[in-house]
Amino acid sequence: MKKLIEQHFGFTPNEINKLDGYDNQNFLIASEDAKYIFKTYRNSGETLDQVEAENQTLLLFSDSNGYPNPVSFSDGSYCKVLEVDKEKRICRMLSFLEGQFFAEVEHSKNLFESFGRFLAQMDLTLQTSVNYTIQSRRWEWNITDLELNRKYIADIPEASKRSKVAYFFQQYNEHVLPVLPELRKSIIHNDANEWNILVKDDEVTGIIDFGDLAHSTLICELAVALTYACYDKEYPLKWAAYILNAYHRVLPLQEREISVLYYLIAARLCISVCNSAHSRKEKPENTYATSSEVKAWEMIDRWLAIGPIQAEQAFREAVGLMNEPRRTTEELSMERFQFISPILSVSYKNPIYMERAAFQYMYDAHGNSFLDAYNNIPHVGHSHPKVVEAGQRQMAKLNTNTRYLYDSLNRYAGQLLAKFPESLNKVFFVNSGSAASDLAIRLARAHTGRSGLMVMEHGYHGNTQIGIDISDYKFSNKAGQGQKEFIIKAPIPDTYRGKYSGRDAGQLYAKEAIGLSRQREIAAFITEPVVGCGGQVPLAPGYLKALYPEIRKQGGICISDEVQTGFGRLGDHYWGYEAQGVIPDLVILGKPMGNGHPIGAVVTTREIADSFSKGVEFFSSFGGNPVSCEIGSAVLQVIEDEGLQENARITGNYYQSLFEDLKREFPVIGDVRGSGLFIGVELVKDPDTKEPDTHLAQHIKNELRNRHILVSTDGPFDSVIKSKPPLCFTKANADRVVEEVRNVLQEKA
Repeated sequence: MKKLIEQHFGFTPNEINKLDGYDNQNFLIASEDAKYIFKTYRNSGETLDQVEAENQTLLLFSDSNGYPNPVSFSDGSYCKVLEVDKEKRICRMLSFLEGQFFAEVEHSKNLFESFGRFLAQMDLTLQTSVNYTIQSRRWEWNITDLELNRKYIADIPEASKRSKVAYFFQQYNEHVLPVLPELRKSIIHNDANEWNILVKDDEVTGIIDFGDLAHSTLICELAVALTYACYDKEYPLKWAAYILNAYHRVLPLQEREISVLYYLIAARLCISVCNSAHSRKEKPENTYATSSEVKAWEMIDRWLAIGPIQAEQAFREAVGLMNEPRRTTEELSMERFQFISPILSVSYKNPIYMERAAFQYMYDAHGNSFLDAYNNIPHVGHSHPKVVEAGQRQMAKLNTNTRYLYDSLNRYAGQLLAKFPESLNKVFFVNSGSAASDLAIRLARAHTGRSGLMVMEHGYHGNTQIGIDISDYKFSNKAGQGQKEFIIKAPIPDTYRGKYSGRDAGQLYAKEAIGLSRQREIAAFITEPVVGCGGQVPLAPGYLKALYPEIRKQGGICISDEVQTGFGRLGDHYWGYEAQGVIPDLVILGKPMGNGHPIGAVVTTREIADSFSKGVEFFSSFGGNPVSCEIGSAVLQVIEDEGLQENARITGNYYQSLFEDLKREFPVIGDVRGSGLFIGVELVKDPDTKEPDTHLAQHIKNELRNRHILVSTDGPFDSVIKSKPPLCFTKANADRVVEEVRNVLQEKA
């Protein structure tokens, strides 16, 4: 190397040090009076064209400070193919810039504003450049070529992380691609990261490494810079505003550029983690290529928590753009009641005007991001990309009813039934849990020839007439229709508030239910394994094991409503009935199976299905349609791939332990119960009398809403905080919920 430098540059180096690089071999060269960077590349025609294009671009800055200058070889050229370590490589020399790296200094508002000004001034110069080699280049590190990175998503080991990346790919396609032709384009540096920016005395003084030059949208320059400047910040929007404001003062940004900036930053983060994962797979020894990966993943999680609406509002404010006026919740409520009956209730004293959602977060129209600790319908997470993609793909292909033959119905039916014991081997698809409850009762009556039904106190099974008839939660309401003569109601086997507790409580409650069941011939007994509207009350251990055989002896069948408790939510079990050590004759499914898409099902035995087939034909226009089946199949796959049942168990146990700790701190918490991510926290005025504290429960619910956390209340006294979040909920999310509950209780004390 020393001889090479002497021969081609005419000076003798005092020192030569090899530098870390992504995929190049680079050297720091020191002479008596200067330092240089000697860069070498794999020898190919394409690379040679790129290096020459980079040199031409750098020459634009030859009269400016803060940029590396190409150093000519002895013959006046700026690039040569030479033999380095017995290998032909493309070589070039650049001047060395002094300064500390941005990553090594304390960050300040002044530094970030300086960064914004520097970038804008650089981009003003780059806008004058025309280079067809750069313009024709398509590669993974250009955000506008995001799709080239899709092949690397599979190299990310954790399925849940792959899903976050896939989500942002979808969002890019949805929000950026349609406006891409309208965005200003230019050659940009494309890699203003914390190790390429030089700083002195709290000012950005230079930028190095022009190897990522790209012809891209101008706003991508800022997207890259903001990604690396802010990805270790607790409040990235605050720091981003400093850069944006300063940049905008030098090179004004357009409104449409600001509108996509959130998604471009997300895209750059995805490019980073995709390439890190691919590099680790291909070159596990190259730690340089994965050095920023941890911060990038942390930023992805923070970016999801912030959401696109809040981010865009902050970006607009930073450059002096007025935020678009949004209708108030009062205006929206008034409009709603013009068309919708007020009997259709809304949550919270101050309703929320929702606009978007992702995984465990929901975003309102005013820029607030809410942690969803309540909504169990998006079982695997709001807008989960695998589920969204399945629906989009099938909707563009075929959507019809079950009078035709198609693969997705048979495939999904087989996948679903594989989750059940062998005796439960027939499935009827419908379009909701309510429709499934209705059909389940029809099946039971057809099979037994009876009309009587035993139901659970405080149980809820749907909004059809039959669903209301069998739902004590509805028919015993002050405004309800009352208990029908064919209904028998079993007392809820509640070991906290009921009359039995201890080891034998399940058998004692079952004995009462058996006695009641003999009052008339019943077709079926129906209950949820955990009674949600009763206040998240798990059935006392052993209850169904003692009761089911007696129901069957009398000629009835046993129905488990798994709409809320199924698909791994309870953690230890895929289905709630498994916790009781029983197998029902009929299982009702709904909400979670489609992740919010309307789909439901009844799973039963061949014998019961055969009895039903002797009657009039059963048909559901939407039940089992191809789109629903593909979505249902995707949900099953996500649960499996991302280990969501195990996450429900681990996170749920942790979540409950936090509430148990809080219970010891605050006696107003009378009981903590549930399983997995299906939790109830009962509030009482007095722990000895167990007098319910409805007012406190409502206060906590609404205060959490004001702190951007969503929970609900339920139970006969509306005194139970109910938490049943998407199964991607994390321990950090649980920490946040419980800490805010603690804060509310402390303030209330």
